[in-house]
Amino acid sequence: MNGTVTQDNGMKRSQRIALLIGISVTAALLFGAFNDVRQFYRSYLFGYLFWVGVALGSMALLMLHNLTGGGWGLIIRRSLEASMRTMPLMALLVLPVLLGLPNLYLWARPEVVAADELLQHKSGYLNAPFFVGRTMLYFAIWLVLMFFLSRLSGQQDRSADPQVERRLRMISGPGLVLYGLTVTFASVDWVMSLEPRWFSTIYGMLFMVGQGLATLALVLVVTMFLRDRNPLAGVITRGRLNDLGNLMLALVMLWAYISFSQFLIVWSGNLPEEIEWYKHRLHGGWMAVALFLVVFHFAAPFVVLLSRDVKRKARVLGTVASCLLMFRLVDLYWIIGPGHGEQDLHLHWMDLAAPVAIGGLWVHLFLRRLQSRPLVPVHHPEVQTELQHG
Repeated sequence: MNGTVTQDNGMKRSQRIALLIGISVTAALLFGAFNDVRQFYRSYLFGYLFWVGVALGSMALLMLHNLTGGGWGLIIRRSLEASMRTMPLMALLVLPVLLGLPNLYLWARPEVVAADELLQHKSGYLNAPFFVGRTMLYFAIWLVLMFFLSRLSGQQDRSADPQVERRLRMISGPGLVLYGLTVTFASVDWVMSLEPRWFSTIYGMLFMVGQGLATLALVLVVTMFLRDRNPLAGVITRGRLNDLGNLMLALVMLWAYISFSQFLIVWSGNLPEEIEWYKHRLHGGWMAVALFLVVFHFAAPFVVLLSRDVKRKARVLGTVASCLLMFRLVDLYWIIGPGHGEQDLHLHWMDLAAPVAIGGLWVHLFLRRLQSRPLVPVHHPEVQTELQHG
């Protein structure tokens, strides 16, 4: 039972196309940087945060499956691992963010800090050297977790030793705690500090749920394309698709709950320093985006995913996942865009190009990683049971 996709010409062709798109659009972005360097960094941050969020969300879902088990994770496990193993690329691609701090953040501009007493008070935390150091620490933790999770998974492919599964669980428990802490601080550093006068204690959780939802949507789309390949076809049953659909529904509801909770707390407090964040996002074109998210990021998928029949049909579930993946981009843009001082919605061509450029490079590496191992972890203790059930 090999199940690798190494010799798949279609997969290799997709890999080449993704690389070509990534390189071509990156060249266009670099050309755009000569005309408007500040817009380049703003767009790059938006695109980068989406794809690094997918890699991080994959690591979190993988560790969750290591702890809980269940057949649902066997279907998407290889996609999660391949996504997680793009982390070295994301560590490299964070460099433009670190180089462009003055173009992104008010607190990185000495003349702005000198004229603002509040920013001076926060300068002990919000300063360039400490920001870079924290970012390096986050990636050091993520890369170490990725290394051990990937290494143990490779060992499990070569041996049915039950100790490997136990070690995966031992790493995944503390790993989820580290994931929660680092993503919380990273979301504060990379996104919330775009508006350094505003704060929210629920911000990190909002990003974690968003990462999980984007990750699940992406790996479901990939799984639907690969569903006819053995041995993956042997573990994709209507019941397992229903499980993944339920998980997606739960994440959609959790995203809506956290988003509304943050809004309700700010609205009920009605403090000038807190309501400014929503004032920027609920006026002009940004209000239309907010309403779009309420309808299409929550209400529509909530109603659709309530249907058991929808969740048990691979094609329909894949379509819902594809839509949610695009809506995650819209939500991230709604969060980041006004943070740069855009009073009204102004979509620049680089805002569209940046996710495509980084995504092309990311997908290229993702497909390489996906082809390097069997589509199902052959010695996982639950695999034989799932194959017999399937």
